[in-house]
Parts: sequence; structure tokens; C-alpha cells
Amino acid sequence: MLSRRILLAGAALGVPALAAAQQPRPAQHPAVHPAAPAHGARKPAEAAVPTGSPANTPLGPLDTAARWAVILDFNTGATLLDKDADAPMPPSSMTKLMTMYIVYSLLKSGRLQLTQELPVSERAWRMGGSKMFVQIGSQVKVEDLIRGVIVQSGNDACIVFAEAIAGSEEQFAEQMNQKARELGLEHANFRNATGWPDPEQKMSARDIATLARRLIQDFPEYYKYDSEKTFKYNNIEQQNRNPLVQKGLADGLKTGHTDDGGFGLVASAERSGRRIVLVVNGLNSMHQRGEESERLLEWAFREFEDVTLFTAGDTVEQAPVWLGTQPTVPLVGGRDLVVTMPRAWRKTAKVTVEYDSPVPAPVTRGSTLGRLTVAGQGVPDLQIPLLAGADVPRLSLPGRALAVLSRFVTGS
Repeated sequence: MLSRRILLAGAALGVPALAAAQQPRPAQHPAVHPAAPAHGARKPAEAAVPTGSPANTPLGPLDTAARWAVILDFNTGATLLDKDADAPMPPSSMTKLMTMYIVYSLLKSGRLQLTQELPVSERAWRMGGSKMFVQIGSQVKVEDLIRGVIVQSGNDACIVFAEAIAGSEEQFAEQMNQKARELGLEHANFRNATGWPDPEQKMSARDIATLARRLIQDFPEYYKYDSEKTFKYNNIEQQNRNPLVQKGLADGLKTGHTDDGGFGLVASAERSGRRIVLVVNGLNSMHQRGEESERLLEWAFREFEDVTLFTAGDTVEQAPVWLGTQPTVPLVGGRDLVVTMPRAWRKTAKVTVEYDSPVPAPVTRGSTLGRLTVAGQGVPDLQIPLLAGADVPRLSLPGRALAVLSRFVTGS
């Protein structure tokens, strides 16, 4: 027969693993529109509620002036906000994240060295837009070029990298496209290493967020450059263009601007072990970009939390076993289950476990016996297989006969 039990409904916690996941805290009302920050939180930028069309969130629509936007929880990958996040758009200088992914890959494999010097061609020297101001015919250290790209958004530094790695920027763009396919960037198409305007150069906001997440995951040893606020090269000191980095609200990644794409930003920030990745694009000015990105970042930290429902070894349920050497078998998830929830998740979440009961012996450790389901308003829909946490051999023939007789006599 099918056994179905509600482990958690509303504020009722039915198993120790769930009860210990988070200590109860005062209920908070989800603020779909900007509200006062929680006590102790950083105060967001003082800005009027944007009049743009709303984004989709687990808490309902949220107004944002950005034309394209996405917010991801770094640890769980959960989407907290989505506004045309999968629509191809001009990525402008946020393109440079892919350039750096390839550079970091070569550093990690040993094919490039931080102290290695790369030549500056006339094409790199003449490149317009934001510049590191490399000199024609000179040799520039890889580490300086990295800072030139990350801190100063140097288009010239990107060309130096592209030509040194692939022979030409066109061939480097082919490598960028190949890497995009490997990383699952579904809407990315690269024509250059810089984000220089090109009608065929496209990425979606989700592509950029996914790439940012992979950069931090795959190359933590190089992500440190993103938090540098200034860099001086060729006697010219420039500030990091990321306003959230300048304010100490984020530790990376990149800004961008083109006429077609407007003002954009991809940023990541960590607080109390929880990291957020944010992408906005299509804003009207640098000022609006700074205010809107700060407001949305604060909203994401304020309204959501990462919840450990159970860890790999936790027993979610004890399932009765028929004709086994043990009367029950523990059901376990087999892995840590961490999900991103609205702060008031206890009021809406429903967690149930289902399995066929009793479980016939023999039972093999690791075999799938049931499933755990998580659902509720604002809560991600999840179905997790439940596994046998131990081996339960079958009773011997005399033991089975005794068990059958006992059940016949007692009816249980």
C-alpha cells in the first residue's frame, strides 16, 4: 500500500532534520515592492520604484527599470528574478567574462603564466573605447592585462589576449563560441573579444549569470582581481567601473554599455555564506544602473534564504519492512538538500514523503524506495528520490513463517 505522510505543512516541522534546519524567526511579509530593509541590513539606494514592466519572481511581480534582468542564487542555482532572462541581447563589455574564462582556463592548465609577457600589436594599440593604454610594440605581463580587462575594461588588453592565444580576434571568437557551447550558454554568439557593437554579438542575461557563476566556481584563485577598486598602468590610474564593487556591496564582476544594449551590469556578492549573482541590462544611465542593481541585490538578500532541509546522512523516515531481519529501514536523501526559500517559507511550504509500505525484504542499501516532495507558494517544486539507508536481509524460512503466523493472529 502507498504510505504518504506530510512531514512539514505551514509552521509544523515533522522530522528532526527539518526541525533542525533553521531556527524559527519572526514572520516577515514578502516585500514585492521596495520596503524598508530588515534590521542590520545594508540600506539600499534611495530611489523611487521603477516604472518599467515587472519581472517574475517567486513572490510575485517586481517592478524594475531594467529591460533584461536575472538573479540567481549561487549555491542552489535557483532563479529569484527573471525579466526576459533568456532573450538574446547586446552584451557589451560583459562579453569580457568569456574572454577571461578562456584566459583563466589557460592559466590553470599551465599554457599561460601570470608573469608571461604578451606583445602589443598596432591593432590592439589603436582599439577604441575603454582602454588600458598599452603601447604599440611593447610586451605586457599577463597579470597586468588581467587587471586591465577586469578593473579598467580595457578593449586593447582583450585584443592582446585574443591575438596571443588564437592568432587573431576572429579565431579567438571561434574559441569563445566553442566554450559557450561547452558551458551550456544557449543564446551566446560571439564575434569579438571585447563586446564592441556587432549586430550578431548576443548573449542572454541568463547566459551572463551562468558564465559568472562558472567563473567563480572554476577559478576562485583568479576571481580576486574582480574586487580591486583601482589599477594603475602606464602612469594612468583608473577606477573599477563596477559601482557595487566601489561601494563594497559586491566583489565582482563587470559593467557594460552600448547604444543598443543600454547600461548593464553583472555582479556577485556574498553575505553570511550565501552568494547572489545579478545581471541587469538596458538601463538608461550609469546612475540608474547603480541604483537599480543595488536595490535588486538588497531585495534578493532580504527576501530569500538558503535552507538545508536535510543532509546526506539524515533519516527522513523509518519505513516498515515486511519479512526482514529488521522491522524498519531508514529512508535517506543520499545527499545534502539545500534549497532557496522565501524568508517566510514555513508559512507556505509543504513537504511530503511517499513510499510503498511495507517495504518487502531483502532491501539493498542505496536502492530507491520512495520520494520526497517540496511545494508551496514561492517555494521551488522539488521531487527527491528517497533511498534505503541500510541493508535489510530477508528472514530465514522459519522466521518468515513465524512472521506470517504472527500477522495472521494479531492482524498487524
